[in-house]
Amino acid sequence: MQKKIDSHQHFWNFDPQRDAWITEDMAAIRRDFGPEDLRPIYDAHDVEGCVAVQADQSQAENEFLLGLAERHDWIKGVVGWVDLQAEDVVQQLERLSIHRKLKGIRHILQGEKQRDFMLRPAFLRGIGHLEKFDLAYDILIYPDQLRYAADFVARFPNQRFVVDHIAKPYIRDGKLDPWREDMQRLASYANVWCKVSGMVTEANWSSWKKSDFTPYLDTVTSLFGPERLMYGSDWPVCLVAATYSEMMEIVVDYFSALSASEQDRIFRTNAIEFYKL
Repeated sequence: MQKKIDSHQHFWNFDPQRDAWITEDMAAIRRDFGPEDLRPIYDAHDVEGCVAVQADQSQAENEFLLGLAERHDWIKGVVGWVDLQAEDVVQQLERLSIHRKLKGIRHILQGEKQRDFMLRPAFLRGIGHLEKFDLAYDILIYPDQLRYAADFVARFPNQRFVVDHIAKPYIRDGKLDPWREDMQRLASYANVWCKVSGMVTEANWSSWKKSDFTPYLDTVTSLFGPERLMYGSDWPVCLVAATYSEMMEIVVDYFSALSASEQDRIFRTNAIEFYKL
C-alpha cells in the first residue's frame, strides 16, 4: 500500500471556553483528541506521519503541539502561531525556531471581522519575516476572502504559501463561482500550494455523496496540478461529517486515475517538500 503523509490535522484537550468554535452541533468532537487516538487510525490507513496544525492562537498551543511532536516521531512537523502584528514578532520567531519541528505559521484569518485582515500593514510586515526563518504560511480563509489572497501572496514571491481546505467553497450549495475564478488567480502564483482537506465539513454533514466534491476537486487539480496539491485529513474536525475512512476514500478514489508517481506526490512527497519534513 502507498505510504502517506497527512498534511493537516489537529490535537486538543477540549476546553468549552477556549474552543467556542466547536459548537453544540459538533458534539462528535467536543472532547480531547491526542496522538493515542490518531495512531491506530494512521496504522489502518498506511499514514506514516503528519503535520499538526494550530487550532488556538496562543503560545500555549505552540508548546502543546511541539511537546507532542518531541515525544512522537511520526508527528513530523507543526504549524504554530505567532502574533504577526506584534512589534517583537522577530523575537517570537527566534524563540520558536529553536524547535526543529516547527515548519510553518498560521493565523485564523477566516474568523477575523475585517475580511481583508491579511492586507493590514502590520500583518504584512510580520509575514515578511517568515522567509528568513524558512517557515511556510498556511492560508485559512473562506471564499469571500479569496479576492484579497492573490494581492497578499503577490507581495512575497519567495514565501511558501498553502491554502487550507481548498478555501472552504460552498459545497453544501453546489456553488462554484466566484470561488473558482478567485482560486484561478491565486493558483497563478507558483509559490502557492493547496491542501485537499476539510471538504466534508463544507458539504451537507448528514447526506453528502462523493459526487458532491467532484467539481471542486476538478477545479483544484486543473489549477494546481499534482505538483502543488497535498492530502490532509483535517482530523478530528472531519468527524462531524465523516469517518477518517470515508473522508480518505473520497480523495483516494478521485486521484486513482493518476499515475503512481503523481499520487505519491499528492499523498506524500509534496507535504515533505513543502514543509521540509
